[in-house]
Amino acid sequence: MQLMTTYQDNNYPIIIQHDAITHLNTYLSKYRDVAFIVDNNVANFHPAKIEQATSAVDADQITHVITVEGSEQTKSFSVYESVLEQLLETGITRNTCIVAIGGGVVGDFAGFIAATLLRGVDFIQVPTTILAHDSSVGGKVGINTPQGKNLVGAFHRPKAVIYDLDFLTSLPYTEISSGYAEAYKHALLNGEDARAEIEAAYPNKTALSELHRLDEFLLKGIETKLNIVVADEHEQGKRKFLNLGHTFGHAIEYHEKIPHGHAVMIGIIYQFIVANHILGTNYDVQHFIDYMQQLEYPLDVVLNPEFNPLLNLMLKDKKNDQNGVQMVLLSEIGKPVVAHVDNSVLQTAFEELQNLLK
Repeated sequence: MQLMTTYQDNNYPIIIQHDAITHLNTYLSKYRDVAFIVDNNVANFHPAKIEQATSAVDADQITHVITVEGSEQTKSFSVYESVLEQLLETGITRNTCIVAIGGGVVGDFAGFIAATLLRGVDFIQVPTTILAHDSSVGGKVGINTPQGKNLVGAFHRPKAVIYDLDFLTSLPYTEISSGYAEAYKHALLNGEDARAEIEAAYPNKTALSELHRLDEFLLKGIETKLNIVVADEHEQGKRKFLNLGHTFGHAIEYHEKIPHGHAVMIGIIYQFIVANHILGTNYDVQHFIDYMQQLEYPLDVVLNPEFNPLLNLMLKDKKNDQNGVQMVLLSEIGKPVVAHVDNSVLQTAFEELQNLLK
């Protein structure tokens, strides 16, 4: 399967298939240097795939391979500086392509390296997780700071996204469920029929673990994101809708150090509660709690923190403006809106979520 972005210029392909990595050499031949930034775990679990990727570089080209941890700690100034210096010490030129092989962390990190190295070089995304079907598309790259997630970054389109489904065979369930959160988010943005379809396909942990029809839902998710980011690349309007579940999700992720997708699922439940308070919706929040418990998301982490530290993190969310916290809420399934939410409502919704989970 192959998709193509539809910007006015500088479009790129998204290739989704088993053994997709064989397409890599098509996009690398014009560069003097090719730098692979690879997740350590991916290198250990898929050495043949990494060899296949690096062998796509011709003998007269210069190959660099740097491995990094696939954790949020990689998206730091210290690791960013270290990798930049490693590359610059080699005498690298702007005729370079960075190839990110890993999950969302590695894609964000390597993309930010590419966006800033020598004022910008090309890069290619080779996502290896379910979660990265979302983060690898759209050109948002960046790193974290002690103040919060993704607060330093850029918009830098890849030259290609090569999604080799063979990488998914080694994922533990934690990674599967984390990635599923973004696929589920896309279904909620698409409407009630899409929500019902994906819940029916994956009613519990056993079904989700089997990954049946996963390529179908990944494709739908990527198409959903493409339709939004092509219309609003720099997040001035409707691209904000892709942050559904992320305002509270990023806060609980950063505070409790849980996987991104797990936090997003908690953030999705939270926004249903907020929507009931300020939009007059009547969501059956218990349905979503029950569903996510069937999939064994760690919802109980919400019982650990006090509210104020989470509020402080939400107040630093990059979607906010001078009027305070902005959240993406579903006025109904398939109809997202961006709304300002008072701190008192945020606290009330948090306490309600805690009570539902006790």
